[in-house]
This record gives sequence, structure tokens and C-alpha cells, in this order.
Amino acid sequence: MTTQEATSSGDDMQIDRPAVPVANSEMAADEVFNPDHLKFYYGKLFPYADLYKWMCYGHDGKHPGCDQSYFSRREFSFTLENDIYLRFQSFNSVLELQNSIRNNCPFKIDIGPVYTVNPAKRHAYAQTGDNVFTPVERELVFDIDISDYDDVRYCCSGADVCLKCWPLMTAAIKVIDSALRDDFGFNHILWVFSGRRGVHCWVCDGKARRLTNEQRASVADYFRVYKGNENNQKVSLVGQALHPFLVKAYSEVLRDFFEDNVLLNQELFATEDRCENILNLVPDEATKSELRGKWQDNKRSSNVKDDVNSVRWGQLKHLLQSGKNKTKGLRRCVEEIVFTYTYPRLDMEVSKHMNHLLKAPFCVHPKTGRVCVPIDPNCSEEFDPTTVPTLSKLMEELNEGGLRSDADNDLGGTSLGKSISYFRSSFLQPLLKSCKEEIERSHHAKIQQTKNSMGW
Repeated sequence: MTTQEATSSGDDMQIDRPAVPVANSEMAADEVFNPDHLKFYYGKLFPYADLYKWMCYGHDGKHPGCDQSYFSRREFSFTLENDIYLRFQSFNSVLELQNSIRNNCPFKIDIGPVYTVNPAKRHAYAQTGDNVFTPVERELVFDIDISDYDDVRYCCSGADVCLKCWPLMTAAIKVIDSALRDDFGFNHILWVFSGRRGVHCWVCDGKARRLTNEQRASVADYFRVYKGNENNQKVSLVGQALHPFLVKAYSEVLRDFFEDNVLLNQELFATEDRCENILNLVPDEATKSELRGKWQDNKRSSNVKDDVNSVRWGQLKHLLQSGKNKTKGLRRCVEEIVFTYTYPRLDMEVSKHMNHLLKAPFCVHPKTGRVCVPIDPNCSEEFDPTTVPTLSKLMEELNEGGLRSDADNDLGGTSLGKSISYFRSSFLQPLLKSCKEEIERSHHAKIQQTKNSMGW
């Protein structure tokens, strides 16, 4: 399908992934995604006021330190039916945002950075010859897709996901969230289900929003443990000892997660090919040969009642970590295997560039019809992507409960209500409190600076 753009193709903009037209959906459109249902969703349930308050970061108040132009300099991008992109959309108020979304009924809404000037008026400023249209703020974002784990999961592939492989996203959330809070000192972090195959992370602290591209790249590289390309990824745990962050990730999350979940759910030693995939991570041929011999004995034995995956993993650990093994690098090999199968796989480019667009929370995925709802990192292991509200489910719930004039009452009567409540109480309210305190401090500092400059 030919992409139709509503703005000049010369504009440099990155979008996380193009929306898939409904016509190409793998599922029947009337079962999971109905444009008429989407119009109703935007008319009754979409949390415009919450999105607006979030994107204002406290600048919608009457405090003299507020920047009244802040929200209008934020870029929104709409993907309409038939893959039509409306880029560099900007709005002066929540009412303008609401009216535009309802009128356009976008299949996808992306959020971009805050620019120096209103994105919709960028061409007027371009006539001056100065580079005045540049991004100045943007949340630090992360994008993790289950399809990037296809070489280490055997239940699904591509965009397909089930309850056996989704826990890989749970491990990613726990590892990244903990490091962002403990190692970088960030507090206002929002995790969101992408609607189909992964998760997005928005780090919204003021210091995170003002990071340069170079600083964002440094944060992203902090989490890098892979070398090679996407077809030949290998964990590289360099140095005599693991970085404290990696030690914590391994001891508090990954090791137990691998042995209690991935090992059994993915049946990592169930076939010869899968065993060879594990052995390919062992650098010593003699050790590989000895393990193959042990595993052949397991196969021939009819008395082994224990799970073959647990038995073979135990044998591998014992051989590699025994005191007799002096081969350089073999003791670290157990950790490398665990990291290879469980460590978060980030789309690094998304995090490195300030001008990268990312799908807004509470959008509806056009392939699944599921709402992109927030995930509580403290209990992410309880999140089930198969029970996330769909458009059709929300319509049924509204019809059963009867339509009300109050949007909050409508939300409370649907399965989306809990997600909205969590967004407000656990993320938005603490964030706005912090933002208003920061605005007050900044304003006070400017007043003091003015007084000092005048010699008072």
C-alpha cells in the first residue's frame, strides 16, 4: 500500500513502527477492531484530560512560573485508516486535542518531543534561515518487543505471544525498572502494554526529559550486554567481575526466573536442536562432548522421573561450576546462558534519539483491538495480555451497563476503569506534584537571581 503523507517527506521524523492497516489484519476486523467502535471509544472512554495533564507537566496552572506555550509545542502524530500519516500535529488546549482525535479517529496516536516552537507552525520559522525548530524535551523511552526473543522462545514467533513467553516481558520490566530507579534515581516511570507484542517505558522525571541525545545513548548503552547483529546475538559479559547492576539483575531476577519459568515453559533441553543451542554458548569442546554423553545417557535411561530440562540444566551447571574445572571462562558461562535467554532486549535506537515517536498510552492496537493499558511494575508478573480490554469487550460492557452522561461513570463500569485509576493515582498524581514543586523552585530561583543582579 502506498503511504500517503499529510506533510512534506523532507521532515526528519522517526516512528516506532508503522501501523498495520485493518484490511491486512490476520483476524477478522469485526471481531477485534471496528472503526465504528473506535469512534465510540474516542467519544466516551478515551482519557483526554489525563493525557493533557500529563503532557503539560504542571504548566497548565496559573502559577507565574508556568510556561503557557509548553503543551502547544508538543508534537502529536496521527496514523489514519489506509496508513495516512498526519505528522507534527499540535494543540493549544485539551479541547483542541479532543476535537481533533474525535474528528480524525486515528488508528494510532504517537507522541513526539516538545520543540522550541509550535510544530504546526514550523514552516513559518524555517523561512528565517535559522535552525529554530529543534526538540528541547522528550521523555526517556524504551521499547521492548517479544519478537526480538524469537531465537530463545519455542512456543511462539513473530508478533504472536502466549502466557508461556510473555513472562520474558515481566523479567524485562523488573530489571529495567529497578535500574532506572536505583541506579539513575528516576521516580516517575510509566510502563505500558503495546497492545500486542511488547511493552513501552516512559521515564518522565524532569532530568530525564531534558537529556541530550548523547546522554540518552549513554543510558541505553548502560543496559547493553549483547554484541553481534540481530541474527547472531551473543551475550558479552566482559571484565573480571560483573558490573553491580548485572549482579543484581542476575541474583534478584534472572537466575530464578530462568530456572523456575523459562527453562520449563520453553523446554530448553527437550530436543537435540535445543540442547545444541545451549551447547553453542559453551566455548570448550571437551566440556560440550562430556555433556552430550551425559544427555544421551539420560535419553536412554527409563528410570529418570525428573523433568529432563531440570536434570540437564543441573548437569551443565555442575560441570561448568565445579572446582575441578579450570578452563578459562567456563564458570561465567552459566551466567551468560541465563542472560542470553532472559535479559531484556531493547530497541536501542528508540531510546537514543529525542525525536523518536512512540505510541500513546490508551491507544487501541489495530491488529488485536486491545487497549494499550499501563502495567504496574510492582506486580507485573500478574499482568495477562490476553485479558486486556478490547474495543468489542468495552462496547459490550457499556451496553450492559447503560450509557451515562458522565465519562468517569462510564469508565468505572468497564474493565478499563482499573487501568485509568492506576494511571491517575500511581503515576499522574505523584508526577504532577513533583512538577509543580519544580516549577515553584525554578521560579523562586529566577526571582532571586533577578534581585541579586539588581544589587538588592
